[in-house]
Amino acid sequence: MTTTSPASPAPSAAPPILSARRRWTVLVVCALSMFLVGLDTTIVNVGLPEIGRGLGVGTRALEWVVDAYTVVLAALLIASGALADRFGRRRVFQAGLGVFGVASLACAVAPSLGFLVAARAVQGVGASMLSPVALAIVVNAMPDPRERARAIGVWAAVFGLSMAAGPVAGGGLIAAFGWRSVFWVNGPVVVAALVLVAVFVPESRGERARRLDLPGQALLTAALGLSVGVLIEGPRIGWASPLALAGYALIVVTAAGFVRVELRQSEPLMELGLFRRPPFAMAALGAVAVFVALNVTLLLTTFHLQHARGWTPLAAGTAALPLALGATLCAPWSGALVGRAGPRRPLVLAGGFLTAGGLCMVGLGRDTSVLPILLAYLLIGIGFGFANAPITNTAVGGLPPSRAGVAGAITSTARQVGSAVGIAIAGGLVTGVGPAGLAGASRPGWLLVTACGLFLFAVARASRPTSRA
Repeated sequence: MTTTSPASPAPSAAPPILSARRRWTVLVVCALSMFLVGLDTTIVNVGLPEIGRGLGVGTRALEWVVDAYTVVLAALLIASGALADRFGRRRVFQAGLGVFGVASLACAVAPSLGFLVAARAVQGVGASMLSPVALAIVVNAMPDPRERARAIGVWAAVFGLSMAAGPVAGGGLIAAFGWRSVFWVNGPVVVAALVLVAVFVPESRGERARRLDLPGQALLTAALGLSVGVLIEGPRIGWASPLALAGYALIVVTAAGFVRVELRQSEPLMELGLFRRPPFAMAALGAVAVFVALNVTLLLTTFHLQHARGWTPLAAGTAALPLALGATLCAPWSGALVGRAGPRRPLVLAGGFLTAGGLCMVGLGRDTSVLPILLAYLLIGIGFGFANAPITNTAVGGLPPSRAGVAGAITSTARQVGSAVGIAIAGGLVTGVGPAGLAGASRPGWLLVTACGLFLFAVARASRPTSRA
């Protein structure tokens, strides 16, 4: 551990050798914090109708409650990882927990939609300091390649479980304490995590601190924000309106500018060269596909069950139990499979189950039995559980530990991009649609979920047949 001041960091010495118990305690602490980040990505979904009623707003505006968090999180993940390498991973991790906790309390007392969306954006800033930093801390604490591969599998599995558990936890909290409780609950978890990090997690820094790429960061944020904004606002302003066309042009300009800046930077925000490795590129696209599928599923079923069928948030959240169960049972199994035989087999299983789940919902109608919905939830949950560990392993496999954090940060960014895009697409499908038309309006969304499952077969084909660390 280096003793150099944060203002002028030098390459760190070799990480201290921790006992096996301490190493796995570090993993548990980081996984707890990651569970909180993932939970807040989906826990709000089941409460959107209640939030809309409480604040007097419609479906389109409610999409920003979810995407303000995910867009900011996606945009800042890589920069936060660079800050952690420079100023200390534990220090940035603790700062992220603090920002996340304070923003959660602001969400809980929000008097208006604008205030809530702004607080959710700040929550995303805090969350961005947790995800890539947690992975870097885990990689730094696990010098043995095999142990590191298992730890990465556990880390990815826990994040996946948190996403699946969100609707169930949200439904129960809203039924008992109202929609604001989904934010209040973060407080004690953040306090516990801060104590555990201070006690168990050692400080570490990158071997070589990178400079911040401010032009790249600004262009990435603009490209993501514009893309999601056009998807959300498109149904209202018209897809071919002058405002939408201007949005498309700005997206192209900012995206092209980002690529140009990154290729010219000596220390870019995003190492675009990683995308020349087919396994990495396909893993990043696979992460987008999995999280598009999950978030389309959660939002479409939330509005179908609560608006078309009149279910309560508790009933809608309880209906998602098969999804959480499938992810809970299969995520650890997937991590074990990755550690033993590599990512290909669990990716094939993930693709098969996601595809089957999407097909189950294509014929959904207002009077369809609830059994196909529960079956689809189970299949999609199983697919989601199998997907996360092999995607992370495929992204960082074959890379040295010094680049694992960058690869993990890009993959985490891809997950959040998928979440934001999934919410925007699903919201666009059901915006302004009455209860009788929700099932028909949702059909393109279920075809998209099916396509995302099929894409994972291509990711599996591109992955390495055996794991490498």
